[in-house]
Amino acid sequence: MSNQNEQQLDQEATEQVDDAGKHYSDSKFWAKLKKYAKKAGSSVVYSVLLLYYTLQKPEVPTKTKAVIIGALGYFILPTDLIPDIALGIGYTDDLGALGLALIQVAMYIDDDTKLNAKQKLQEWFGNQVDTTDIDQKIN
Repeated sequence: MSNQNEQQLDQEATEQVDDAGKHYSDSKFWAKLKKYAKKAGSSVVYSVLLLYYTLQKPEVPTKTKAVIIGALGYFILPTDLIPDIALGIGYTDDLGALGLALIQVAMYIDDDTKLNAKQKLQEWFGNQVDTTDIDQKIN
C-alpha cells in the first residue's frame, strides 16, 4: 500500500472517530455498557472501561481525551460499520476502534486504571475473567 493510500485511510479513520465523538456522553456510555455488557463480551467491556477510567484522569492531555471520546462515541453509536446486533460479529468493529485507541493512550493507563476497570468487569462477569490479551497489548 502506498504512503498516500495509508494517509488517506488514516484521514478517513480520524474523521470517523471525530464524528463518533459527537455521540459521546457519560449517560449514553453507561446506559449502553450496562445494557449490552454480556452481549459485547468481557474483552470489549474491559477495553471500554480502561478508556473510560483513563478519560477521568485530569493529567491526561486534551488531545488524548479526544481520541478516547471518539472511540467511546463509536462504541455508543448505534449505527456503525457492523451493526452491534449482528450475531457473533456485531462488536468486532467496536473492538478494533477501541484497540486502536488503547494503543494510542496506553502510556496513560496505570495500575489504578486497570484495577478500577477490572473491579467493574468482575461485578458484571465474575472473578474468572481473563484480561491478559488486552493487558499485553497495552504494556
